[in-house]
Amino acid sequence: IKEDFEIIDKKQIPSTAELKNEEKEKTEEARWSAPILSLAKKASENLALSYGNALKSSSLVGFISKPVSNDSTAKTSARHHTMEERANLMNMMKLSIKTLIQSALSLGRTLDSDFPPLQQFFVVLEHCLKHGLKAKKTFIGQNKSFFGPLELVEKLCPEASDIATSVKNLPELKTAVGRGRAWLYLALMQKKLADYLKVLLDHKHLLSEFYEPDALMMEEEGAVIVGLLVGLNVIDANLCLKGEDLDSQVGVIDFSLYLKETQDSDGQQDGGITAVLDQKHYVEELNRHLSCTVADLQNKIDCLEKTNSKLQEELAAATDRIGSLQEEQQQLKQQNELIRERSEKSVEVTKEDTKVELDTYKQSRQGLDEMYSDVWKQLKEEKKIRLELEKELELQIGMKTEMEIAMKLLEKDTHEKQDTLVALRQQLEEVKAINLQMFHKSQNAECSLQQKTEAISSFEGKANEMMSSMKQMEERLQHAEKARQAAEERCNKMKQELAGRLDTCRQQISQLDSKCSTLEKELKSEKEQRQTLQRELHQEKDATTLLKTELQQMEGLKKELRKLQDEKQHLEKVCEEQEQALQEMGLHLSQSKLKMEDIKEVNKALKGHTWLKDDEATHCKQCDKEFSISRRKHHCRNCGDIFCNTCSSNELALPSYPKPVRVCDTCHTLLLQRCSSNSS
Repeated sequence: IKEDFEIIDKKQIPSTAELKNEEKEKTEEARWSAPILSLAKKASENLALSYGNALKSSSLVGFISKPVSNDSTAKTSARHHTMEERANLMNMMKLSIKTLIQSALSLGRTLDSDFPPLQQFFVVLEHCLKHGLKAKKTFIGQNKSFFGPLELVEKLCPEASDIATSVKNLPELKTAVGRGRAWLYLALMQKKLADYLKVLLDHKHLLSEFYEPDALMMEEEGAVIVGLLVGLNVIDANLCLKGEDLDSQVGVIDFSLYLKETQDSDGQQDGGITAVLDQKHYVEELNRHLSCTVADLQNKIDCLEKTNSKLQEELAAATDRIGSLQEEQQQLKQQNELIRERSEKSVEVTKEDTKVELDTYKQSRQGLDEMYSDVWKQLKEEKKIRLELEKELELQIGMKTEMEIAMKLLEKDTHEKQDTLVALRQQLEEVKAINLQMFHKSQNAECSLQQKTEAISSFEGKANEMMSSMKQMEERLQHAEKARQAAEERCNKMKQELAGRLDTCRQQISQLDSKCSTLEKELKSEKEQRQTLQRELHQEKDATTLLKTELQQMEGLKKELRKLQDEKQHLEKVCEEQEQALQEMGLHLSQSKLKMEDIKEVNKALKGHTWLKDDEATHCKQCDKEFSISRRKHHCRNCGDIFCNTCSSNELALPSYPKPVRVCDTCHTLLLQRCSSNSS
């Protein structure tokens, strides 16, 4: 609060009636400000106690490594501490809501985001929502955010979906804290903040995932705060979210708004006490925040050390796995090359065998076709000869009876020959069918074919001999009339010759049957060889498929190696980033220590200096000039002494005041020297 005074005209001096009216208004304000002051004093005392306990706990956790005891006294003290925190937060919430409603009604217009009571209301509400939050473990460290329980409202109350979508669509918000603040702003503008929080309190089984059982939102104080928030529906707020940096706002409670000076006889004393309390509580809040930040930083350091050790173990395991995979890859490559060489050799051998079999099959087929054509021609000639003989025999039967017997014998012989010819045809057809099936004969089949050709040539010679004998028979029949006796003798000779020839033909047929059986056996053996070759081909195909699958597995292993290398690079980057974060955290810790030293010095200065009353000072402490209407009194906010305007015209930002305030010349020089030494 600035206490600058200016020279005014007599016209601007208020009259006695106006002064009386102002005194009445001040007495009315004192009536409702008295309970606020009492509540503020209680809250300050509770905060001081909680600050002392927090300092003790931070010293135990951060700076002194002592073993934690599990006694009942520690548990009872922790419970008492949480109960005090809940009571303090509830009292501060009552004060902030009351001051906000009264200041908004006195202002008589819609509230902006720059309105100080509204800002302090949101700070206190944020502290209430953060009380007892469970820390979510992430890769960087522990994270506490009150936006998680607020997201449940969208599921429980569909009317809040507009707020959630508008918060998600804001590009300026990057953290969960900023989104939670934006959500509270929008809910207050809709005048449904109390309704939404009441819906959350009705479903405490869902809130248990985010809050501890001793948290404010899980106890009766949360229901009381929701009941107090109903009174905010009277206020009209117009809050602009664009352009505001909600992510980096510091939520510090300013108690100066709730402590007002009374206009009673002891007003000056209360003003001094309130100023000192403001400074004290501000320092206590700063100390509490710093202790919390130190504890958080130490937790983060522990988490980072654990993650670093885990990452180092994973890197060692990954390197071992990479070495083993490389060895397996080399072994698989060698096996793959050996299998390839074997498969290529076997494929070449099978190709050569198939070529030889095709050549032999073609040659055998050509020879059999030629044999078949020759035999067919011989059969046709024999048919013609038979017809001629039948005609001649019919002529001779009519002339001579004796020749009939000979002719009958000859007919029998011809019938037997026909049977033999039919059998030979059947055999030829069977041989043709066998030759058609001989697609994959070996080189040994050529020898058997040559033997067959020799037998067929001998058979052709014998057939030619038969032809010559038939011609002789014709000549004998022509001369039969002249010489019967010669014919009978010749017929007997012919019978003997024919019997011998039939015997020879039967022997040849039996030989041909034996050869056919041998050929069938050879075909069976060749079929078995072909089946074995096909099996070997199938086995080789299976081997090739296995090789292909192994190649695919090798490619997959290569991909896994690449992935592991990428993960290794990523882990190295993460380690570097964590080292940088540790360095930055060390810098922040050093800065926080410097700030703690500054705060301690400020506390010492506050304890040493006292706030002088206006009645005690009649002259300026520096220039010793007497105060008058033109030369007004001004307090130095650092030492508490009273100076004139010229000796206290400087302004500096003190730890107890967020904005720059009036400071005397001596304090100004001292503070500047201290700042320069700290910066160096």
